[in-house]
Amino acid sequence: MTPIRHNGSGGSDNDAVLDAVRDCVLAVGVRRTTLTDVARRAGVSRMTLYRRWPDVRSLVGDLMTREWIAVATGAIPEREPGVPTRDLITEGLVAAVRAFGAHPLFRKILDVDPELLLPYVLDRRGASQEALLELLAGSLREGHADGSVRAVHPERQARSVLLIVQSFTLSLRTMTDEDDPELASEAFLGELRDILERTLTP
Repeated sequence: MTPIRHNGSGGSDNDAVLDAVRDCVLAVGVRRTTLTDVARRAGVSRMTLYRRWPDVRSLVGDLMTREWIAVATGAIPEREPGVPTRDLITEGLVAAVRAFGAHPLFRKILDVDPELLLPYVLDRRGASQEALLELLAGSLREGHADGSVRAVHPERQARSVLLIVQSFTLSLRTMTDEDDPELASEAFLGELRDILERTLTP
């Protein structure tokens, strides 16, 4: 599948800071995390943080971009000879929804600070969404080329697919009943696989 490029915080120093803010958020949530806490955990001065991030929310925004892109790209299966691109897209997206559901930072934010995600659902696209759209559009073009994906405007198709996957990622747990195998999360992921397959098949 098409490689992804993004402009997140690079370099080991920034990674150390993002690791520190992740640990803080997992421990106490975003609202109770301070730049002082992050600086102390990362072993840097507060002024070092202020030069790049004016507040905790901007730090968490960069952290979410790094983590969400890693989850999504980590879910992409390796291409095997003869496997249609559509299958790679479908299985990768289903695996990504499953991985998000198990991701400790994503679960913590949904449980404690869900309002952080609202702007990216209601108002605007974030950096991770833009990166995922780039990845999806590239993969869909590959599917158009090998004939396994319905050939329409790739950016519109990518946005439509992301809308579907985003709704499953954010709201799946509101619809599941893990005591009933027919309503458990894996059953719904099977439905997602079927929806994507029907949507993408020529």
